[in-house]
Parts: sequence; C-alpha cells; structure tokens
Amino acid sequence: MSESRTAANYHLVDFSEIPGTECPCGTARRAFADIESYPGTIHVTEISADAQLHYHKRLTETYYFLECDDDAQMQLDDELIPVRQGQCIMIPPGTRHRAVGTMKVLIVVFPKFDPDDEWLD
Repeated sequence: MSESRTAANYHLVDFSEIPGTECPCGTARRAFADIESYPGTIHVTEISADAQLHYHKRLTETYYFLECDDDAQMQLDDELIPVRQGQCIMIPPGTRHRAVGTMKVLIVVFPKFDPDDEWLD
C-alpha cells in the first residue's frame, strides 16, 4: 500500500498510487490494511463485466456505487437488483454476491479484508 501522508492524528491515501490487485470482482485498490487502529479497510474497485459470484464467511462489505453502466445490477444470492450511481448496499457475511456490468465502487470492509475469506461457488 502507498500511504501518501501519515501523521499522529490522520492517515491519507491516494488510491491512484495503490497498486491494483486482481479479485473475483475485477481490480481492487485497498487502503488502511496496515493501520492497526482502524478496524476495517477501504477499497476502490473497478468491477469487470465478468465478476464472479462469491461470499465471505466473516466480512461485511458495504458498496457505494461511484460509477455504473445504465443497466448495472447486483446479484445477491438468487436475486438481481438494479443499482445506480449514488446508491449504497450493505452485504453481510454469507450473502453470495457479484456485480453485473461494469462499474466503479467504493467498498468499506469490516473487519479488515482477508483474501482467505473469499469463497467461490
């Protein structure tokens, strides 16, 4: 992770300086994993059209849709719901999910993201 500025009372990141990591959704840039006092992580994820259905056993993810195709959807278990820029959805542990269509999302993850807690069907 590339922390651009750290001081006693704050931590500032520039997501453009964080290397992208391939994930079932597309490419994620993850921040604050190395900040012990912060209980989660923040991701900016570019979601590809072929995102894979997956779930987490421990993690809660909250997606805020920054950019979406007009026909963007989220699959949550067996339900497809339309989503648009400016909406937010909380996905609890155990919910199978994937994005349908290309989009850019801000994801807040609690507790800290753990790649070993990504389960594919």
